[in-house]
Amino acid sequence: MDWETVIGIETHAQLSTVSKIFSGAATRFGAAPNVQACAVDIALPGVLPVLNKGAVERAVRFGLAVGADINRRSVFARKNYFYPDLPKGYQISQYELPVVRGGSLSMLVKDGEKTVRLTRAHLEEDAGKSLHEAAGNAHSALSHGMSGIDLNRAGTPLLEIVTEPDMRSAEEAVAYAKTLHALVRWIGICDGNMQEGSFRCDANVSVRPRGSAVLGTRCEIKNLNSFRFLEEAINYEVRRQIELLEDGGTVAQETRLYDPDRRETRSMRSKEEAHDYRYFPDPDLLPLDISAETIEQIRSELPELPQAKRERYQNDFGLSAYDAGVLTQSRENAEYFEDMVNRLGRPAVKACANWITVELAAAVNRAGIEIAQSPVSSEQLAWLIVRIDDGTISSRAAKDVFQALWQRENIAVAVLSAPRPSLHSSVKSAARDDIDNIIEQLGLKQISDTGALEDVIVQVLAANQKSVEEYRAGKEKAFNALVGQAMKATKGKGNPALINGILKKILAR
Repeated sequence: MDWETVIGIETHAQLSTVSKIFSGAATRFGAAPNVQACAVDIALPGVLPVLNKGAVERAVRFGLAVGADINRRSVFARKNYFYPDLPKGYQISQYELPVVRGGSLSMLVKDGEKTVRLTRAHLEEDAGKSLHEAAGNAHSALSHGMSGIDLNRAGTPLLEIVTEPDMRSAEEAVAYAKTLHALVRWIGICDGNMQEGSFRCDANVSVRPRGSAVLGTRCEIKNLNSFRFLEEAINYEVRRQIELLEDGGTVAQETRLYDPDRRETRSMRSKEEAHDYRYFPDPDLLPLDISAETIEQIRSELPELPQAKRERYQNDFGLSAYDAGVLTQSRENAEYFEDMVNRLGRPAVKACANWITVELAAAVNRAGIEIAQSPVSSEQLAWLIVRIDDGTISSRAAKDVFQALWQRENIAVAVLSAPRPSLHSSVKSAARDDIDNIIEQLGLKQISDTGALEDVIVQVLAANQKSVEEYRAGKEKAFNALVGQAMKATKGKGNPALINGILKKILAR
């Protein structure tokens, strides 16, 4: 049977507030266990929660960014369940009336653009964390075989973002998760640190006969904190469900965990329904009312969004969809590119895009860092392009300069004040001096002296009379061979454009 995969994703994005959603306790990551859990976070008798305004503003910012409806009135509820790391015995969340409803997110996939509908995005508090220690951990206060509870994370503000079941493959799910990850960082509501648990996904996966309108029984894979794990977990779960159904079995609706060591999912518990949580409005919190003025104020402060920026890069700069996509993968990518274009002007747009999407992207990926951490600044890369354009170095030599820049430590980076230099500006710059020094140290400066090149070419022609005769007989390949010999004679430092021109001039005599 031909099966179709159906995927929906629930994402927990930790909001970037410095305090928790209902208390003034810190949200800083990495503190010693249980030093950031106050009386409100664990609901000791006599305490009352107070809603964090910053968390609400970030939720509204997200809703506006995805074109959703902002509910002017929303309600917090108690979601009742019992885990060791849930100190209250309930979680304050939103159920029937979330702050954000609807919206969509578009991303690039191999077949073009894909749009995923969003069901809702609601505010809630995080639970604590259970720590299970193995033997030999000298840095833990826990003995072998013991478990402990760290309540530092309890009460941290989350935005849970829920999609419709619109994705049909693990690749689409990863593309959605990456696009969402970039967006929450772009608009400044979440740092997106997956290793620290700031951005984690639950994937709801089912399969059905292709062409069927009836959804299959879904399983939820919890707490996937890397894009690779998300893809591997979905692919395994799809295979598991198909094999089960084709063997005559049935899929049980349940929650599963992914084991990255065995690269398989395993059963965690039966899947709860809404009625199992016994939701009811939290009696300690009034309904949340958001004024129209507040919404419009937040809308006015939104930056240009990734999709709008992609379209502008394609329409105004003539860039390809691929280049525009890479340049808007993060806000830092776009700022790096736009700083280069502002310095060099529109004629250099394509050169800037090429250097960022090829050489810089490869170096950043190899190093496992973000573009904001690049040791090569946007100003330095701009001056490198200037030196290619003015003939100081060849495109090939520029790659050697780039590698030298990347590998050096404590590179001097100067930020130019307005006005920005044009492509051939003589404005003094530490970045320009840095590029020029490397060119000098590595001996990469092109020979652009016409007289010197003519002398070299005369000698090359004298030594390669057969190629000269072949060229004059109409064989174009012979010309390329002569160019190669001239470049070899100049040890790769001859200006290719000048060599071409001089060769043609002499051969035409």
